[in-house]
Amino acid sequence: MTKEIQSWRRLGVVIAPQKNGHWWHSHASYPTAFSRADGLVDIYFSVRDVRNSGSLAKLTMELVGNQFKIVNGPVGPLFSPGSRGAFDADGVSVTSLIEKDGAILAYYLGWSVGTSVPFTNFIGVAIREESREPDFDRIGLAPAIGRSAVDPYSMGYPWVIRQDDVYRMWYGSHLFWGKQGVEMEHVIKEAVSDDGLNWTATGKIAISLNRDDPDEFAVSRPCVIVEADGRLSMWFARRRAKYDLAFATSTDDGRSWIRHDGAISWANEAMAWDNDEQTYPCVFDHSGHRYMLYNGNGYGLSGFGLAILEK
Repeated sequence: MTKEIQSWRRLGVVIAPQKNGHWWHSHASYPTAFSRADGLVDIYFSVRDVRNSGSLAKLTMELVGNQFKIVNGPVGPLFSPGSRGAFDADGVSVTSLIEKDGAILAYYLGWSVGTSVPFTNFIGVAIREESREPDFDRIGLAPAIGRSAVDPYSMGYPWVIRQDDVYRMWYGSHLFWGKQGVEMEHVIKEAVSDDGLNWTATGKIAISLNRDDPDEFAVSRPCVIVEADGRLSMWFARRRAKYDLAFATSTDDGRSWIRHDGAISWANEAMAWDNDEQTYPCVFDHSGHRYMLYNGNGYGLSGFGLAILEK
């Protein structure tokens, strides 16, 4: 069970952007862990090309205690933007993966660049069949969760878990756009599904903004773990002038959440790549330890790193 006060030890940057003149020019964003049967961990992440379009890359990591090393990759692009006019025409960013019937489902935010607003995100689903490994294919041209009466603007950053026969998703959603730039209010909502493919957005807000902090205007990229005692733990990004990390818990199966602002602390000093911001967390358990992948300065411009929870 995770304590409300957490001490994380930085283990260092895992990878920084590598310009290859083709599909990778900048960013290594939204790192997402997928544990393998052989004890290694695949890390999926989003990169951008010279046109600023986002696609999916992967590396494989060996992880033992405080030590890690890349044993394969990076490779890509494994999943690329959609066709012109599609909801994901300008970029795809996978933020959650689950296994189903021998395949891997990838939940992603598909984005397109706007004129009246900087961007519009919707949520899509892609699949990696064993015969197509390591590439993913989108399941449809339309988003799995798009605009509706409960989500009229923009949504993304999906995180999915399976509990019994129900799939549950937490995702980010705009309450409104302001007059210019990134003026907005962005909260975390929830959705449910019977099969992991067809989703119903409930409209319920899981994590709202901290109204005691007038500088906070967005919370996003939730990561949810079901603890051994049945409690749900959620790590997420909060945005003010700069990004940082936040934590919340639920003791009633996600019907209500309690934010524990200030719960996340660091056991060692920041490094040059993450000394200004920490954001987009992905927390996972591996070989008896709890780890966190996260982005540093520039939400991916400086790459992503790894931290371990100290007991």
